[in-house]
Amino acid sequence: MTRRKIAVVGLGGIGGVAAACLSLSPENDVTVCARRQIDTLTFDHHDDTSRIPLKTLTDPSLAEPVDWVILSTKAQDVASAAPWLDKLCTPKTTVAVLQNGISHEQRVGPHAKGATVLPAIVYYNGERLAPDHVRLRHISGHDLLVPTGPQSDAFAGLFEGTPIDVGISAEFLTYQWRKLLVNVIANPITALTRQRLGVFQRADIQDLSLGILREAVAVGRAEGAQLRDNEAEAILETFLGYPAEAGTSMYFDCLAGRPLEIEALNGAVVAAARRHGLPTPLNGAMLTLLTAVSDANAAGTDTP
Repeated sequence: MTRRKIAVVGLGGIGGVAAACLSLSPENDVTVCARRQIDTLTFDHHDDTSRIPLKTLTDPSLAEPVDWVILSTKAQDVASAAPWLDKLCTPKTTVAVLQNGISHEQRVGPHAKGATVLPAIVYYNGERLAPDHVRLRHISGHDLLVPTGPQSDAFAGLFEGTPIDVGISAEFLTYQWRKLLVNVIANPITALTRQRLGVFQRADIQDLSLGILREAVAVGRAEGAQLRDNEAEAILETFLGYPAEAGTSMYFDCLAGRPLEIEALNGAVVAAARRHGLPTPLNGAMLTLLTAVSDANAAGTDTP
């Protein structure tokens, strides 16, 4: 049996869970590309804990071309992942981008050496408890969603028999905007308050969230997403059903003093709004405040 060669670039919560689950399939030959050598990954799922051997590379110059790259760095770190992509990618490679935000192809394509770029929406909650310890929480529905296309079935096949469920949709743009709508409230508000999702039980936070969402819904419709008349209210209602103890990637990055991916979230809304001449004062405020936090974090940390 010829095993599928897969490289996972980025071993945060999302990438760590993806690497753990992909490694559970005997059809996958998984290599993790990370800054630190990790030989074994502890993986928590429901009430079970397993220890999964990892093959890790820390030097991009030692990487070789693969069939699949799972790119799970933060959106703002794509350029820093370019040395990995340069060695891992050929025109026969598919790069599945597991990142927040939109415009995955435009962000990653210039670094992918002609590889196919497959955007993916991440719905699962992946928490990095330690450099070698991750936890998977399912939120609702599919764990990953990709657009209909020639590589979609093959991508879903990578996770067959693992805890990750992959969906495929012809309405990917709409679902992409719906995920972005969740992120433009979840990430900035948890980061700024330094509280997990339980903070959204406050009525004042819900009112602020609806204002942010209504701005973003108008922009998403202008971009071509088929969003409902009550989209903002429906998104917030669904979001309030998420586990109160769950955190967000920006919340964890803020606590750790890391740069934040605000440009890919509220920044994407503001940039699209400018193209269409739409006002987004609340999203602009989130962008301004968290850019200041991110810049301060970057000044006090090493470049990712």
